[in-house]
Amino acid sequence: MSDASAEALEAQVLGAVEQRREVVNEAIEADLPVDEPERLYEAARYLLDAGGKRLRPTVLLLVAEALADDEDAAALDYRNFPDLDGEPIDVMAAAVSIEVIQSFTLIHDDIMDDDDLRRGVPSVHREYDTATAILAGDTLYSKAFEILIEADAPADRVVGAMDVLATTCTNICEGQAHDMAFEERANVLPEEYLEMIEHKTAVLYGAAATIPAILLGADDETVEQLYQYGIDVGRAFQIQDDVLDLTVPSEKLGKQRGSDLVEDKQTIITLHAREQGVDVDALVETDDVEAVTEAEISEAVAKLEAAGSIDYARDTAQELVARGKNRLAVLPDNEARDLLEGIADYLIERGY
Repeated sequence: MSDASAEALEAQVLGAVEQRREVVNEAIEADLPVDEPERLYEAARYLLDAGGKRLRPTVLLLVAEALADDEDAAALDYRNFPDLDGEPIDVMAAAVSIEVIQSFTLIHDDIMDDDDLRRGVPSVHREYDTATAILAGDTLYSKAFEILIEADAPADRVVGAMDVLATTCTNICEGQAHDMAFEERANVLPEEYLEMIEHKTAVLYGAAATIPAILLGADDETVEQLYQYGIDVGRAFQIQDDVLDLTVPSEKLGKQRGSDLVEDKQTIITLHAREQGVDVDALVETDDVEAVTEAEISEAVAKLEAAGSIDYARDTAQELVARGKNRLAVLPDNEARDLLEGIADYLIERGY
């Protein structure tokens, strides 16, 4: 894709995301108020209030709009959104529940990784304390299900949606456990890595695409294809993060370029490089992120490029996105479906 086309795509997608982010932010304030004990709920809301693109709830709302197949679907009341029989469903409650789960995972990730910053502000355990951060994450986890119940759909659909969300949370934990275990292994296969990021990252996109279809009463084939769309683009999203970690300057990343490489994290790039005979462990001499230089990272990246590993990652992400977009054929041909295709492309064209 040319630079001009990529910029046009980004503008289109971010415009759609911004439009829906505003209403999602308003809904978060309504559905997750700062209650007593105040410190707990302030900590729970802290990252939600700090920002975020709201990509996952946007995917959820766009799927609902596509299924409604109404020229003015984006102008419909998300709190009283017509299901496929014309009965009102609160799809915004589902969108909020997805974003609340995302925030829960970020809080716990930052604790496990002992990260200082998130979204340009101190991480929750730094701003408050570790115990409060753990409680805030746990509160968000449980609140997500309370909020989803308020979708006010037929009971069997609500149960189906909650089953998807519960399974998603289990998968995220399994993916995190695999990711941690991979740090102790030198023989991880690219296929294993793809399975890990499916659980750790992609399943929440899968849930975002699937839950509105369940709540609105779509057929099983539509539900399954939308889930697989989320899995495909979610895996591509993570692979693009792997690429950006190596190819974007530190000042744009907001962290040291190549930090994954310095910290010996397994990515699809390093796994492919090992298969090509590259001594990945010797690419960077230090395991201290703050001590590594841009020149050292540039030299390491040059070796990974020579092995074809960065191109391999980009090609894999593009294949996943193409497959994911094809799955959207189950939806009516309308603007919302076009935007879902645009989001898929954006996830692998985005920079910092």
